[in-house]
Amino acid sequence: MALRLGRPGLTLAWTADPLLRAAAWLRRGEAAAALNDLKGVPSSARSAVLTARALHQLAALEAGAAAQSARRLARAEGDSGGLVAAVALVAEQELLAGTAPYAALRTLAEGLKVAELSGQPADAHLLAVLAAAQARLNPRKAAQTAGKALDRSEARSPARVLALQVLGQPEEAAAQARTGELAPVWWAVMSPPPVPS
Repeated sequence: MALRLGRPGLTLAWTADPLLRAAAWLRRGEAAAALNDLKGVPSSARSAVLTARALHQLAALEAGAAAQSARRLARAEGDSGGLVAAVALVAEQELLAGTAPYAALRTLAEGLKVAELSGQPADAHLLAVLAAAQARLNPRKAAQTAGKALDRSEARSPARVLALQVLGQPEEAAAQARTGELAPVWWAVMSPPPVPS
């Protein structure tokens, strides 16, 4: 609950669960600490996604391969949540690599398909990354998608900060990032990013 409320510091104080701890460290951009908590954790799609996100934050050479591996593992396990998280990470990497946004859009389509097949609303973070990709092609459509992401996102979450950035509200994005203890890597696909004080 603390993590959902955008309080990673409280999460770290209150839980010994290595997956939750890793997720909290990653919110704060403390990827090395996340990898430390993931040591010895049984292999799963969720641990693979967290590991891939940590490697991404560290700008490790193997970050792209790790994200693709997590994506394949989530498919094999039938872990829809893990697959959506992996797809969002792969798309972020594609956007940061400077490739045409169409590659990220194709990647994100898999995450949207997961939501469609499961009958669930699309994930807020996936929608925020989608809006960031669309912003490079169609600002009006990007704003609509970002609005959906904002409606579905939780306060102080990476999804909310990224959606606010797409919507041209950097001051509110910065406030959300600051109170949510979020590291700038979460909105690196946007420029310029908010700078928490």
